[in-house]
Amino acid sequence: MEISLCMIVKDESNVIERCLNSVRELVDEIIIVDTGSCDDTVEKAKALGAIIYNFKWINDFSKARNFSFSKATKDYILWLDADDILNEQDICKFKFLKENLDINVDSVTMNYILSTDENGKYLTSLKRNRLVKRTNNFRWIGSVHEYLEVYGNIINSDINIIHKKEKEYSNRNLLIFEELVSNGKTLSARDLFYYANELFDNNRYDDSIKEYKKFLSMEETWIEDVILACSRLADCYNYKNDIENEIKYILESFKYDMPRPEFCCRLGYKFLQEDKLDPAIYWYETAINLVPKENNLSIINHDTYTYLPWIQLCVCYFKKGNIEKAYICNEMAAKYKPNDKYVKHNREYFNNNTSIKITDIKNS
Repeated sequence: MEISLCMIVKDESNVIERCLNSVRELVDEIIIVDTGSCDDTVEKAKALGAIIYNFKWINDFSKARNFSFSKATKDYILWLDADDILNEQDICKFKFLKENLDINVDSVTMNYILSTDENGKYLTSLKRNRLVKRTNNFRWIGSVHEYLEVYGNIINSDINIIHKKEKEYSNRNLLIFEELVSNGKTLSARDLFYYANELFDNNRYDDSIKEYKKFLSMEETWIEDVILACSRLADCYNYKNDIENEIKYILESFKYDMPRPEFCCRLGYKFLQEDKLDPAIYWYETAINLVPKENNLSIINHDTYTYLPWIQLCVCYFKKGNIEKAYICNEMAAKYKPNDKYVKHNREYFNNNTSIKITDIKNS
């Protein structure tokens, strides 16, 4: 089985070599579609064996990606962005997958690591359809925040692709959406959701509130987008210091699915701020007892399942005067972030101001 790597790039000179060097031994063909680079991206890619195609940028990511896919000639297509990489462990996993993949598989999902902490621990991630059978002619859809529409025999892998963003934030996507709207295009529910996200990212909270509410009133929406819209609405109202509406949209998310840990942690924090410790403990413990849905393609904030509720429970139990339980909660947080500054600060306090001697809480 052979693999074509397909990428669209523009002015990625600072990262293109890092990306290609991390995957060049995994693929049998490198297709680079350049949308107008002014730096030496193309020259660097050529030096690493890439086949280069030029594509005039027309404010439509899906058309550029579909063009790149049309140039592939191998059995499967892997797609990456220029600021993505695979580490050594995942390169080994990918090699094993390539050697053992059943040719009847239509698509393979991989974990997309969106952010890491200072120690490289994964903070947020989601699954993406990364490796797809070329002869299925899967298509990209959407001018902005495009997605690959796949079907058939889809399998999940534990391969991680790490997004190491280097470029500063750009309002490019917002401008594309605003051009679409000004030209009279009716946005789909998905496009409306991402338009609201772009408004939010540009600190236009009143405008984003309007679009998120419009999105929530629409039919044929993806539940994960709906839940994230509730989260962003809560964020908007928090920034506007409208606590009543912030809590309203945290609770609104419960209408659509089981409580998510990020909302439980937010409610816990609200109660903690008011020194209502028992309800705060309830919501933090609820977050701990939740687990990510299997095969979920939405963004996962790993801290809200693990470190965050434990470190906040440490505070809650300390305020209640239960120092031993506060200590245990801090040690549980340390299992996920041993070098965290709050964990270290709390340990120092407990060591200097209490007589607690707990060295092993594995069975706590």
